[in-house]
Amino acid sequence: MATATTVSPPSSSTSPIIDPSPDPNPNSPSSPETANEKSSLLYVSFNQDFGCFACGTEQGFQVYNCDPFRETFRRDFNNGGIGVVEMLFRCNILALVGGGSNPQYPPNKVMIWDDHQSRCIGELSFRSEVRAVKLRRDRIVVVLEHKIYVYNFVDLKLLHQIETMANPKGLCCVSHAPNSFVLACPGLHRGQMRVEHYGLKRTKFITAHDSRIACFALTLDGSLLATSSTKGTLIRIFNTLDATRLQEVRRGADRAEIYSLAFSSNHQWLAVSSDKGTIHIFGLNVPRTGEDSRSVDATQSLPGTNGSGGNLVIPSPGGNPGSSLSFMRGVLPRYFSSQWSFAQFHLPEGLQFLVAFGHQKNTIVIVGLDGSFYRCAFDPVNGGEMEQKEYARFLKSDESSDS
Repeated sequence: MATATTVSPPSSSTSPIIDPSPDPNPNSPSSPETANEKSSLLYVSFNQDFGCFACGTEQGFQVYNCDPFRETFRRDFNNGGIGVVEMLFRCNILALVGGGSNPQYPPNKVMIWDDHQSRCIGELSFRSEVRAVKLRRDRIVVVLEHKIYVYNFVDLKLLHQIETMANPKGLCCVSHAPNSFVLACPGLHRGQMRVEHYGLKRTKFITAHDSRIACFALTLDGSLLATSSTKGTLIRIFNTLDATRLQEVRRGADRAEIYSLAFSSNHQWLAVSSDKGTIHIFGLNVPRTGEDSRSVDATQSLPGTNGSGGNLVIPSPGGNPGSSLSFMRGVLPRYFSSQWSFAQFHLPEGLQFLVAFGHQKNTIVIVGLDGSFYRCAFDPVNGGEMEQKEYARFLKSDESSDS
């Protein structure tokens, strides 16, 4: 159970986070370069609309704007580490959890930080370590290893608690449309997802994979759910209302650790990052908001062969490539009838990267835990290798240096 200190919530017209003019915190470093040299990156996450990302370090936290790329502000806590920092869109309210070798706050507390006042204005305390925090304008969701708590932002009143199987990574996601509150989390069984539709007072359980769930994502309105397992070969897309599987795409044939999944705002694309060093973009063949539901699987209209006789993959303009042997579905292993990624971008293998769709059309932004930032563009008709548009080093970890 948790104890809470009341916090005044952000209103629907929350004030924007202040830009890096004079820093009200006297402990802030005099220059970004000095902080970069000594900071060690502990945590990275995008805000709700992917326009910003926040970093927790051994010294505090920083916030960066994605387009144009620049540091928005930083807060230094005299070597006090922040292990989780969660933004609320671009407003002055953030959720912080201590972390690192010298945590600024106890790892079993969620601190509600008001950056206009440069202080914490509320807290939630738990009996075990906080694994993750998710914010909506009306709710605070706190993830522990075996439980998830949902609080009202106005008075920090506990509204709901959910039991999950062991969830050491704090996997959880919520929708951000104001009229739709959907929460997705691991269920109580291996490979199972639990989806809460709070507006409809409905709970759905989805048997998504045979192996344990490794990563998942919701669309902004909570209507679609993408999941991957610890095998990391297949990504599945589900309708959250009726739990039907809408599509399955293949990242690769060998096992991989999936680090992040992200939907585009129009439900047309899905981006995937893994430890294999390749960012994949898949075309989605599902009904999209504001469009009719007559979309079909682009690979079903492909011919059985491209006439060359030797190529296993046929590129499909605007759709995912499929196997040239797809006409033998049901005879050959499912691998040969898979949908493969439409566009790709290659990064150093083994490093952890998070991916999101940029605000510019047909772009993605990539943030690495090595302190790297990329912006890439993809061709929405022909796909293939993406074009790198921007690269920056925003933070140096102890193990990394400038390229």
